[in-house]
This record gives sequence, structure tokens and C-alpha cells, in this order.
Amino acid sequence: MTKLGNVTPILRIFDVAKAHEFYVGFLGFTIDWEHRFDDNAPLYVGISRDACVLHLSEHHGDGTPGSAVRIRTQDVAGLHQELIGKGYRFARPGLEHTPWQTREVTVADPFGNRLTFWEEADGQGAEAEPAS
Repeated sequence: MTKLGNVTPILRIFDVAKAHEFYVGFLGFTIDWEHRFDDNAPLYVGISRDACVLHLSEHHGDGTPGSAVRIRTQDVAGLHQELIGKGYRFARPGLEHTPWQTREVTVADPFGNRLTFWEEADGQGAEAEPAS
């Protein structure tokens, strides 16, 4: 039987320094690798935090600014406190309790992409996305 694996979203970026400040400095991701075809080529980078893997790309056509990604999270309240504690001047995310029984923290990166970190309201993690 065919099985699908993990998904790795590609998010469009336009400024490497701002991407590092946001994803590494604020969200706590680690840069796993970076690739450019030459010194004047766009950057393509893999980042991760725990089991969450994202790719960031300056390449035209990779991703669309304003994309949205939902990231299953354990202890979203702890993540919320961590982010607020960093005092990042461009984001002060809230902790939302949704009608579909999740707790969520949503942040927008400097390029208009939205990342929503979420867990079921009972704190057990979620097996499926909430119905739209």
C-alpha cells in the first residue's frame, strides 16, 4: 500500500538577514544547510526545530508570499511564553483558543507568510486538521 511521508513547505523569502533574525533568532530554528549555485544566485536554505522542517527560498517561483503553514506543536502555551519572552519588536503573538477546540499561536514572517503553531485544546496534540 502506498504511504505518504512528511511534508516540507517551501516559503519565499526576500532578505537573508531578516529571515535569519525571524526564523533563527525569534522562532528558534536551526540552519541545517544553505545552498547557492554561485555568489550571485538566490539562497535556498533548510531549517529545522525538533521534527519541524521548513525550506526558505529566494528563488522566483519557489513558494508564494503570503502562504500559510500549520505546525502541530506540543505545549503551545510554552512556545507562546518563549516567543513573548524574546521581546521581538516585530511580533507579539497571542494565544488563541479556537471554536474547533485547538490552542494556536500565529506569527507572520517578514515576507507575509503565516505560521500557525497549534495543538488540541486538551494538550494531547492533534491527529487531524480542524474542519474548514
